[in-house]
Amino acid sequence: MAELGNPKNTIEILNKYNFVFRKKYGQNFLIDTHVLDKIIQAAEITKEDFVLEIGPGIGTLTQYLCENAREVVAVEIDKMLLPILADTLSPYENVTVINQDILKLDLKALIQERNNGRPIKVVANLPYYITTPIVMDLLEKQLPLVSITVMVQREVADRMQSGPGTKDYGALSLAVQYYTKPYIAANVPPNCFMPRPNVGSAVIRLTLHEKSVVAVEDEKLLFRMIRASFNQRRKTLVNGLNNSIEVSFDKEAVQKALEVLGLPDNIRGEALTLGQFAALSNELLNSTTCN
Repeated sequence: MAELGNPKNTIEILNKYNFVFRKKYGQNFLIDTHVLDKIIQAAEITKEDFVLEIGPGIGTLTQYLCENAREVVAVEIDKMLLPILADTLSPYENVTVINQDILKLDLKALIQERNNGRPIKVVANLPYYITTPIVMDLLEKQLPLVSITVMVQREVADRMQSGPGTKDYGALSLAVQYYTKPYIAANVPPNCFMPRPNVGSAVIRLTLHEKSVVAVEDEKLLFRMIRASFNQRRKTLVNGLNNSIEVSFDKEAVQKALEVLGLPDNIRGEALTLGQFAALSNELLNSTTCN
């Protein structure tokens, strides 16, 4: 079988099926075998693993996954790619292609049915316009996952792993770090794709925490507070929370909670760690419930 990490083989298969790239799906196919190897290494795929691949495209990364994993389920939204995948994956008996929108698929049922509910690994070269919604959907559903290894826009990878006080730190950083430990495994230049994107990319592995890294009493409140504090990034945390429609704490309550935690009342949200946000949400929840 022709290895699709080779640009020549990719062009041949696209021409064979008269495939036309569709902008609405943000399709950029990998054409670099070194990057494909790095993805497999970063995801630590072994013959014990059940892997869910999102957006297999023409099957470039899928071939590598099939060679290294016990079983692969590849979810592809574009039905025009199905005959190509049937061709490029024909040598492999350990892969199933599902033509579905990943955001509408019952993944919990899939994992139960195909892997007896045991934790799986997710690997994906995602369209950049939908990277964050898909990653957050996977995390918020609290599925049995070991890790998510994805190709993302470089600046998104930077945001996912940034810490307090940096320009890239924000709601995405905190949400990703609440559920996982992020690690950038490789930087990937535009010439590794066909067609070439306009931005640099990165492979990032998000390893799920085995147990929560912070103690939080109301997860939804925590994330509403985080969003509110970064929606008006230049405002102090007190004003950001007071002006937000997402939370309903008055200035005095926020100032008092900050004081209890030993934080100045002019602090901005971008200066707080995940642990401090969790402590603040717990303090506000308990102080307002007691009143």
